[in-house]
Amino acid sequence: MSKSARNKNARNTHARGARQNALTQRETPWGPIVFFTVVGLVAVLAIGYAFVQSRPSSADDRPSIAGLVTKDDLDSGHTSAAVKYATDPPMGGDHHPTWQNCNGRVYDAALRNENAVHSLEHGAVWITYRPGLPAAQLDVLKGKVTRTDYTFMSPYPSLDSPIVLSAWGNQLKIDDASDPRVDKFLRAFVKGPQTLEPGAPCDGAKDTP
Repeated sequence: MSKSARNKNARNTHARGARQNALTQRETPWGPIVFFTVVGLVAVLAIGYAFVQSRPSSADDRPSIAGLVTKDDLDSGHTSAAVKYATDPPMGGDHHPTWQNCNGRVYDAALRNENAVHSLEHGAVWITYRPGLPAAQLDVLKGKVTRTDYTFMSPYPSLDSPIVLSAWGNQLKIDDASDPRVDKFLRAFVKGPQTLEPGAPCDGAKDTP
């Protein structure tokens, strides 16, 4: 075979190889990849939105307790000054930077409102009672408090009801410690959904009235 023939055959073979490579190479399917990526992102966003929408708000989580008084949008700043509260006892608002120890504590003297309110911010329930409450009722309340973390109790001379239970933004007035609403309130609001600072401690701060 002549040299020119061999060169021609080589060129033909190279051309066939190039055509075969062009046919056999797989192109990256960018179209389907982009399409399914977009579909996946839309699905994730839709699921996330539905989850957020389905979560109950703290107001929705409130139980049905007869006589329960609620207040939303309370201020929660820190201040060392005296605070004039809208309710007596308060159930939230600006408060002292130091919380009142509330790990099942029973106090024999009135507490400073500003420290107690800080404890409510941490998810505590504050039980206050009017001085002169019968000893048997006091014993019932003390038993509940000492067995329950994130609760504390103290006398409160200016109460217009024998007993008042307060959590952040929630309050209940009762006449007798044996009222079943006491336990219902504790179950609902001890570290409940109203807690502004979940996981914040209830000890290691102010330990005296």
